[in-house]
Amino acid sequence: MAHIIVFGNEKGGSGKSTTAMHVATALAHLGHRVGGLDLDLRQRSFGRYLENRQGSIAARDLDLPSPFLIDLPEIDRASLGPDENIYDKRLSAAVADLDPRCDFIVIDCPGSHTRLSQVAHSLADTLVTPMNDSFVDFDLLARIDPESYEIKGPSVYSEMVWHSRQLRAKAGLNPIDWIVVRNRLGAQQMHNKRKVGEALTNLSRRIGFRVAPGMTERVIFRELFPTGMTLLDLRAFGVDRLNISNLAARQELRDLMKSLNLPGVTVDF
Repeated sequence: MAHIIVFGNEKGGSGKSTTAMHVATALAHLGHRVGGLDLDLRQRSFGRYLENRQGSIAARDLDLPSPFLIDLPEIDRASLGPDENIYDKRLSAAVADLDPRCDFIVIDCPGSHTRLSQVAHSLADTLVTPMNDSFVDFDLLARIDPESYEIKGPSVYSEMVWHSRQLRAKAGLNPIDWIVVRNRLGAQQMHNKRKVGEALTNLSRRIGFRVAPGMTERVIFRELFPTGMTLLDLRAFGVDRLNISNLAARQELRDLMKSLNLPGVTVDF
């Protein structure tokens, strides 16, 4: 069966779609068959990124490995049972289509709570939750005391993940490997950065996730989207010499891929 990687949180602006694209493309570069689903049916950042990639590959006649994207199939409402939800049916049909053709299925969820996102979380073998390195994003995971920074309890998103874990346990599936990725880290060791790190470490022990370093804020990520390229494609796209920032970003992607600890994946780029 394909290993399902879900990228989710309920807050936009955390670099979720960019991270999903780089992980999916890195897996393709490593020789794996990768299918993609974008569940943000309105904005479609992940889907647009993949479409831009296919356009650049065709226009420049490039030989580059690439994930492939499918849309959620349309379902005849008349075919639904009395208790069936049409979005559940569309998502399960898409996963069933991709499963025999893929080693990995990468699903990008919208930055809000939707029925599709909730169901996708229950399908996740690996759940990746990117967050900006701030207490604004941390509030999505847990509530904290403003004076002592002690954790008062889980927040809405953590409770949704807990519910998804319960559903998987009832179905006899393996537990979700939940990884919180600290994106847009500052280059300097700031007070806020240290406080967020300590709070994440404490929370990870309470509700069961791993913490991984993500991507530093860099201009290169905003520049790559229109072409659909990633850090691993720069030389093929005509960039002969990588600058220091590009090399550092590539190392961050390498570290992230190793942290995910995906089955059958050897990170050697």
